[in-house]
Amino acid sequence: MCNRVLNKKIIVTGAAQGIGAAIATLYANQGADVLLADIQLNKAQILADELNQKTGRHCIAVQVDVSQQHDISTMIETALSVFGRIDVLVNNAGINVFNDPVALSTEEWKRCFSVDLEGVWNCCQAVLPHMLDKQYGNIINIASVHGHKIIANSFPYPVVKHGLIGLTRALGIQYAAQGIRVNSISPGLIKTPIAEDYFNSCENPEEEERRQTEILPCKRIGRPEEVAYTALFLGSDEAAFINATDILIDGGRSQVYCD
Repeated sequence: MCNRVLNKKIIVTGAAQGIGAAIATLYANQGADVLLADIQLNKAQILADELNQKTGRHCIAVQVDVSQQHDISTMIETALSVFGRIDVLVNNAGINVFNDPVALSTEEWKRCFSVDLEGVWNCCQAVLPHMLDKQYGNIINIASVHGHKIIANSFPYPVVKHGLIGLTRALGIQYAAQGIRVNSISPGLIKTPIAEDYFNSCENPEEEERRQTEILPCKRIGRPEEVAYTALFLGSDEAAFINATDILIDGGRSQVYCD
């Protein structure tokens, strides 16, 4: 175990699987105490127990639906009670809502915004007073390549992710002089359980995965750990002069003009 974030106190939302689990694991391996927040409490608890045993760090799991203010308040109160402070908040929890705009229901629109944008904002608003009191803190929002490029039939997900990047920049500038850094990461296609579910929903899963892989300039799908290392860097003091920016992790896909 290395110590790039030794004794830092971290919250990771959506920490039970995929990118969130990779981030929580890497932070614990690098010396941090981690609160794993997820709507899937059992999965988050299993991972927290494993990290406690393997790393010796203090890792706890809390059931959180980020669309619910009460859950967010409980999450923050728990972190402060157990850890005493919050150094880093990683807003990773999110859902995919992809549809044709005309076919999109009001419920789908509201659910996408309530989790992927309002949920992030509510977590930020809840943690900021504590970070400002310490004049130190880092917030890392997991956005998406959809916040940079538009893919048809993916509405309203790109709208939300563009908004999330805007939120990141606005908060980063607002509190830069008070010791707070706010940055975002925009992953492209990453091999997560959600991506696996998509492939398995296709008529020919293996063919669809091959097709998606061939679109990528590097000819491979990204791994959750590759996103986690960027989140670790941004949350560490190594990135002390990086603020109000977004980092793409998409294997170069967003730079390709046409297929």
